[in-house]
Amino acid sequence: MPTYDYKCSKCGKRFEEFQSIIAEPLKKCKYCSGKVQRLISPGAGFIFKGKGFYATDYRKPEYIKKQESEKPKTCTAEKSPSCKGCPKADKP
Repeated sequence: MPTYDYKCSKCGKRFEEFQSIIAEPLKKCKYCSGKVQRLISPGAGFIFKGKGFYATDYRKPEYIKKQESEKPKTCTAEKSPSCKGCPKADKP
């Protein structure tokens, strides 16, 4: 159920009311019984949790294979000349 914002024209108070979508808007202020107006609010942000909400969750298998092949390989041998830019290869 959504939360609606209201403003009283008599006392000027702003308040929120938790109401059903099909419920009639409030007509009286809950503080002074003055006339209220329902305000347009920005609404709440969505929070997506779990798998399936990111573009990377639906990548094609070809794309994933290409990304894996482009990852730099880790060097396991000390001072390996074939491992360019490896901190182990640069050590004397």
